[in-house]
Amino acid sequence: MIKKIASLLVSAALAMPVLAGSPSGVMVATQMADQAAPRLSSHSVLVLNGITGEPLYQKNIHQRMPIASITKLMTAMVLLDSGASLDQEVTVSEAEIDRVKNTSSRLAVGTTLSRKEMLLLALMSSENRAAATLARTALPGGTATFVERMNRKARSLGMTETIFHDATGLDMRNTSTAADLARMVRAAHGYPLIRAFTTTEKHQIQSVSRRVLQYKNSNALVREGDWDISLQKTGYIQEAGRCMVLQATVGSQPLIIVLLAAGGSAARVNDAKSIKTWLEAHPGNWLAG
Repeated sequence: MIKKIASLLVSAALAMPVLAGSPSGVMVATQMADQAAPRLSSHSVLVLNGITGEPLYQKNIHQRMPIASITKLMTAMVLLDSGASLDQEVTVSEAEIDRVKNTSSRLAVGTTLSRKEMLLLALMSSENRAAATLARTALPGGTATFVERMNRKARSLGMTETIFHDATGLDMRNTSTAADLARMVRAAHGYPLIRAFTTTEKHQIQSVSRRVLQYKNSNALVREGDWDISLQKTGYIQEAGRCMVLQATVGSQPLIIVLLAAGGSAARVNDAKSIKTWLEAHPGNWLAG
């Protein structure tokens, strides 16, 4: 019942009219209308009050675009829903070599790790071969069945503007909207392991050649440690630009932030910081209670 009410609140809030005086193409919550909204690099933006579902800022939230490694949040949910043993060891095969973007990976063919550790690398460091290995090994039917489950899960969450073609996000046909991704963030936040792994700062593994490989979180906001982040995921391919989703507490308020198609390498982080600064400058206008 609580989830249903929250969903209704989000749907109602997203139907708010464009406010006079807002920057072109931007909608802000009524109580924020008299404050200058930040100018952001990201082409599509959605900031939601994490309790009420009220949109505090939105721009192009129903425009579909590639989402790159944001995909891996859905990969993680489908894996955890599948019941596949997280302790079972799985091995990177030649099937995990990226023949779409020809990206490299430090997870050499033959690397064997538990599914749990593969999931950590996929979520924390956006390791593509880890995500692909999980999709290939988790279900009878392999990767094709896994991707079908991803699309089925998306539909069950009301993500009507989303489609997945692979489990890594390297496929530019993985497309969604900011509105749909906010729903995915809310759902993924309900998985304790996803919250823990997306906010882990660093991890090390032993390679096939016995060298120790150091991995770090792909999100500079996590590495810097100045934000209270409970879930995040970054993404990048050329067609998608720099992307980021996160659930974080600003002041005492949980927020869901979606940033798609930002410009340069630091643009998504700078946009997130601008949003935080904007909201913190006027806490009385949007903090719950």
